[in-house]
Amino acid sequence: MKIVKLETFCNEFVCFVRLSTDTGAVGWGQTSPYNADITATVFHRQVAPWALGQDVSDIEALVNRIEEREHKFPGSYRCRALAGLDTALWDLRGKLADKPVVALLGGTPGRLRTYASSMRRDISPKQEAARFLRLRDEQGFDAFKWRIGAECGHDVDEWPGRTEAIVPCVARALGNGCAKLVDANSGFSPARAIAVGALLAAEGISHFEEPCPYWEPEQTQQVADALALDVTGGEQDWDLATWRHLIRSRTVDVVQPDVMYMGGLSRTLRVARMAEESGLPVTPHSANLSLVTVCAMHLLGAIPNAGKYLELSIEGPDYYPWQQQLFREDPFAVRNGQVAIPAEPGWGVTINPQWLERAAYTVSELPS
Repeated sequence: MKIVKLETFCNEFVCFVRLSTDTGAVGWGQTSPYNADITATVFHRQVAPWALGQDVSDIEALVNRIEEREHKFPGSYRCRALAGLDTALWDLRGKLADKPVVALLGGTPGRLRTYASSMRRDISPKQEAARFLRLRDEQGFDAFKWRIGAECGHDVDEWPGRTEAIVPCVARALGNGCAKLVDANSGFSPARAIAVGALLAAEGISHFEEPCPYWEPEQTQQVADALALDVTGGEQDWDLATWRHLIRSRTVDVVQPDVMYMGGLSRTLRVARMAEESGLPVTPHSANLSLVTVCAMHLLGAIPNAGKYLELSIEGPDYYPWQQQLFREDPFAVRNGQVAIPAEPGWGVTINPQWLERAAYTVSELPS
C-alpha cells in the first residue's frame, strides 16, 4: 500500500494533513501549530516528495529516510512538517487495524488524570486562584499549573514582584490535596531559579518547568541538582542527540517532549524509550487543544513510564481563538479531572469539515 496523495489544509496557526493511498485508504495528521502556513510549504517541498510512492507499513523507516534525504535541514521546521506525515500514518494504521493508536502501542483506551494548564501571565494572582478554584469545583481538577517569571525574561518578571505574589496566593488558595505545578518558560538564571525554587518548595509545589533558557541545559542541571522538587523540561527540543544528553546527564527529573515539535509520534517514542531506560517519567508538552493533545493522550495511555497527568490547556476563545471548532467531537471533555482517550480507530477524532472549507489548500500527488 503506497502513498499517492498528500493534502494540507492550513491557516496561520494550524495545518491538517490528509494522506491517501493507492487503495483509497485515508489517514489524517497535523503539523506543529503556529506559523503553520510556513510549515505547510516546508511539508510540500521537503517531506511530500520523499513520501509519495512509498509504502506505509514501516512508519519509522519512512521518517528516518526523509530525515536522511533532508539531512542538510535538521531543524525545527523540518520536524514540524514531518509531524504531519507521521501522525497521518499512525491514524491510517489505526483505521486499517480498526484500533485506536493507543492499542497499536500496547495500551488500552481509558481515562487520564489531567492538570489544568494556564497559559496566562496577564492575570492577577487573585484572578488565577479564583479560576482554578472554579475549575476544581466544576470539573474536578486536582492538579494545576500556572506561569511564573517572564518568557525568556532574564530574571525580569512579567511585572515587578509577580512571581513572589502569585506563588503563595495560588498555592494557598488550592490548599492540600492538589498537585501544584509552575512554568517559568526559560525565564531565570540558575541563581534566581534556585532562589525561586526554595519559595516553591515552601509552598508545596512539586513541579518546576523550564526554569532556565532551554538552550543552556547546563543551567537547568544546576537547578535540578540544587532542588529536591522535580525540575522538568524538554518541550522545545527536537534533536535526538540533545535528548540523549538531557536524559543521560539527568538534566531534568521529568521529560516533556512535544509530539508535534518532535516530528511526530515515532520520534517521540524514541525519547520515551530513552527516558524509560534511565528511569525517568514522561509528561508530554501539549499546551493547546489541537491534535497534539490527542496524540499525547494516546501516548500516555501506552508507555510504561507515563507521568502523573496530561497537560490540558484551560484557555478558551478569548485567548486561543484559533483552536476553536477544530473537531466534530469534543475529545477534551473533562469529568472528575479526567479525560477519556478516544477509543475509535486511529486518533479517534474527526476534523471539522467547516474548518477545512475555510482553510488554504495545497496538494502534492503522484502523476496519474
